[in-house]
Amino acid sequence: MNTELAVVLALLVAAIVMFAINKPRMDAVALIMLTVLPLTGTISMGQALAGFSDANIVLLGALFVIGEGLVRTGVAQRLGDWLLQRAGRSETRLLVLLMSVVAGLGAFMSSTGVVAIFIPVGLRIAQSTGMAPSRLMMPLSVAALISGMMTLVGTAPNLVVNSELVRHGQAGFNFFSFTPFGLPVLILGIVYMLFARRWLATTHGGDAGTKSRPTFSDWIERYGLAGRAHLVRIESGSPLDGKTLSEIDLHALGVNLVAIERARGFSKDMIGPTAKTELHAGDVLLADVFARDADVGALRERLALQEMPLRGAYFSDLTQEIGMVEVMVASDSPLVGKTVVEAAFRDRYRLRVIGVRHGDTAIERGLLDQALRIGDTLLLIGPWKEIKRLRFVSEDLLILNLPAEIHEVVPVPGRSLQAVCCLLLMVALMVSGIVPNVQAALIACLLMGALGCIDLDSAYHAIHWKSLILIVGMLPFSIALQKTGGVELAADGLMALTGGAGTYAVLGSLFAITALLGLFISNTATAVLMAPVALAIAGDLKASPYPFAMIVALAASTAFMTPISSPVNTLVVAPGNYSFGDFVRVGVPFSVVVMVVSVLLVPWLLPLHP
Repeated sequence: MNTELAVVLALLVAAIVMFAINKPRMDAVALIMLTVLPLTGTISMGQALAGFSDANIVLLGALFVIGEGLVRTGVAQRLGDWLLQRAGRSETRLLVLLMSVVAGLGAFMSSTGVVAIFIPVGLRIAQSTGMAPSRLMMPLSVAALISGMMTLVGTAPNLVVNSELVRHGQAGFNFFSFTPFGLPVLILGIVYMLFARRWLATTHGGDAGTKSRPTFSDWIERYGLAGRAHLVRIESGSPLDGKTLSEIDLHALGVNLVAIERARGFSKDMIGPTAKTELHAGDVLLADVFARDADVGALRERLALQEMPLRGAYFSDLTQEIGMVEVMVASDSPLVGKTVVEAAFRDRYRLRVIGVRHGDTAIERGLLDQALRIGDTLLLIGPWKEIKRLRFVSEDLLILNLPAEIHEVVPVPGRSLQAVCCLLLMVALMVSGIVPNVQAALIACLLMGALGCIDLDSAYHAIHWKSLILIVGMLPFSIALQKTGGVELAADGLMALTGGAGTYAVLGSLFAITALLGLFISNTATAVLMAPVALAIAGDLKASPYPFAMIVALAASTAFMTPISSPVNTLVVAPGNYSFGDFVRVGVPFSVVVMVVSVLLVPWLLPLHP
C-alpha cells in the first residue's frame, strides 16, 4: 500500500465515522472531503468538482422537481384517496394496494417524498379503521425502498452506478433495466410483510387516535351542520341568471351562499361571493340551507336550479376547494353587538358564517340574526385562499383552529392531468432513447412550469440539495481510489476472500459488503464507493460489467435493516412508534431474501458472458 492510498483510505474512514455519528451532517462531510482530497495531491481541484457537471446530478435534481409537480397537482393525493376507496376495511387488501402504489409512484419520483406524502394517508387509514399504525408504516418504508429497484431513476444509487458504467465506456442501463429485478422483489416484499406485520402489531400500538387539529367531521357534529349542504347548478332561464347577489335576498329564503364554482375553459374557479358578484347560467352554487323548515324542492323549482350530488357530509368531498376556519370575536372587535348579517362577512372577508356558538351552546335557529358577543366562536367557510388571507386582513377575529384537512390541500388541483402527461412524456422519451435521459427530464420540468403545475420558487425548493451535495462530494473518492490503486486492492481482496468459489459467491459477497456498508453510510455514498470495485472485479473475471453493477445497485437499495439505513426508514419511526429492534427483526430476514433472489436473477437475466 502506497502513501497516497493510505491517506485516501484514512480520509474515507474519517468520512464513514462522521457519517455514522452524524456529526457534522452528511452534506457538510461531503464538502469537507471535496475540499481536503485535492490537498493530498491524488486528484486535482477540477477533478474534485467534476461532479457538479455530471449529467446524472442534473437528472436527479430534475426528478425532484417532477415529483414536486405530482404532489402540487394532487396526483399523489388522488392515489391515496383511491387507495382508501378500494381497500375498504380489508387489512390484507389495504397492505397490498399501499405497497403497490408506493412502489409504483416511487419508481418515478423521490422515495423519501413518496413516504412523506403517504404517512398522513396511512395514519388516517389507521384512525378510521382502528388499525395500529405500526402495521402500515413499516410496509410503507419497505415498498418505498423497493421502488428504487424498479427503474433507472427510482433512486440516486442507480444513477451513480449507471454513471460509473458510462465513465468506463459502457452504454449504461436502460430506463426499465431494473424492473425485472424490482417486480419479483416487490411481490416477495408484499408477501413477506403480510406475515411480518404480526411482529409489529401488538408491541407498539402507535398513536393514531391523537389529533392535533379538528376535522371537518368534528365541526359538522359540533355546529349541527348535517343535512344543510346543497350543490345546485343554475339552469338556463333561471331568474338568478345575470343578477348580482345584492339583488337577490337569499337570506330571506334561509339560504347561505358558501361559494360559486364557475367553469373557465378546461378548468374551474372557486369564487368567494360578494354583494357585487353576478350569477350566470351554468354556475354551480354551494349553498347552506340553514332554515330547518325551508322547502328545498320548491325553492329549486322556482329558481330553476338543478340538484347535483354531494358525496360527503357538508361539502367534505370538496376539501380541495372549500375550507373551514374557527374564529373568536375579539374583545375590542367592532363586530360585537352586530348580527351576522350586519357584520357583512361575505363582503368583508368573502367567507360565510355557518355556525355560531355562545359558550358551549351551538345556535341552530335564527343563525344570521344572532347578535355577536365577546368570546363567541364562529365557524366560517369559503375558498381556501380567502381563509389564508383572513389572518392578514382581520384584527377583529382571532383564528382559533384550522382543520386537519388544510394539510391535504394541493396548490394547483386543476393541473393533475397535465402533470401526468408530462411524466408520461418523460418516461416515453427515456425509454425510446430519442434524447438523453437528462434532457427528457428537463423537457418535462419545463412543460410542467409552462402548464402551471409548478413555479420556479417551488421547483428550487423541491430540489433536495443535501442529497446532491452528498453525491458530488463523495464522487472524488471514487476517482482518488482508482488513481491510487485502492479499487484494484479492494477487488483483489474480494476475489481472494471468495477463493475461486464461483461467480455466484462473488456476486453474493459483493451484495453483502454493499448492504453492510449501507448500515453506516448513506446508500448513495455506498454506491459511489462500491461501483468501481464491482467493475474492477468484472474486469478481473473478464466478464460483462452489467451483472456486477446491477448487484451493487440492488444491494444499495436493500436498506431495510436499521432505522438509520435510509431517510425513508427514519421518517416512519415516530408515526409507527418503532424501536431499533423492530427494523432488525423485520429487515434482516428480508434483506437475506433479497440477496438470494438478486444473486439468482442477475446472472440469469444479465449474462456474465454475452
